[in-house]
Amino acid sequence: MSLQAKADWIAVDWGTTNLRVWALDSRNEILAHRSSGKGMSSLARAEFEPALLTLVDDLVTHGTKTPVIICGMAGSRQGWAEAPYKSTPCSPPELRDATVVETADRRLDVRILPGIKQTEPADVMRGEETQIAGFLAANPGHSGTLCLPGTHTKWVAMKGGVVEHFRTCMSGELFALMTRHSVLRHSVGSQDMDETAFANAVQEVTGHPHVFAASLFGIRASGLVSDMPADTARGRLSGLLIGAEIAAVRDDFDLASVSLLGSDHIARAYQAALGELGHTASLLDAETTTLNGLALAHSTYSKVSS
Repeated sequence: MSLQAKADWIAVDWGTTNLRVWALDSRNEILAHRSSGKGMSSLARAEFEPALLTLVDDLVTHGTKTPVIICGMAGSRQGWAEAPYKSTPCSPPELRDATVVETADRRLDVRILPGIKQTEPADVMRGEETQIAGFLAANPGHSGTLCLPGTHTKWVAMKGGVVEHFRTCMSGELFALMTRHSVLRHSVGSQDMDETAFANAVQEVTGHPHVFAASLFGIRASGLVSDMPADTARGRLSGLLIGAEIAAVRDDFDLASVSLLGSDHIARAYQAALGELGHTASLLDAETTTLNGLALAHSTYSKVSS
């Protein structure tokens, strides 16, 4: 059996529920990619270093320090060490903005990148700013709207490579809550989604946002009185939530051409909704942009650590 190659540096995306690491060589080629369910929400402060070592212990070299560049919730107030936010308008954080973490294992040189905050209206992001940095690495000086779909979707207005302002929408979390814990769980049992029902709901709620609240219970009622199929109910619920979100942000963001940092089914739903409303939306892989952002931060390591 061949020995595991040692990493030149470690990239880490530490979310609320998951931990993902990449071991990279000096050319940023991936030597290993590993993950666990040891997200920020499941760890006490003293447990972060052991959780990381569980994934990288065989990847780091004795007698030398391996840079570990982290983005995400490890830098939150409840995380490993708080990395204070940058404030909008700002460019994405760089390694010089990172918080250095003292570790018991002397092989590790841990640096946590900060997130970005906005005072009015109040908003925050952690992790998405590194995806934005990765996007800008391939699109320097970009101006336009970025959308980062997920549990808490971020809409970001960029001007000349600077984050001007952003908004977070909880549509993903609302969808999960409604399909698991509300009365609508009895109507949306299918994992399939009726695309026509989705498109119709997007058009309905963006044209008449005031119908949103009443339309939600209508999904349940339609199942009871007219046997609405589960895939139709699921499509309608998703369309109402994403459509209402688009209606809420369209006055503050240019939606003519949106770059979606995500390639999963959630991102494709946003692409479909924007397309239904006549907007152009391109998909970019979120994992790739995250890794590119971490690599961009690492590129200044020798300068920052000297």
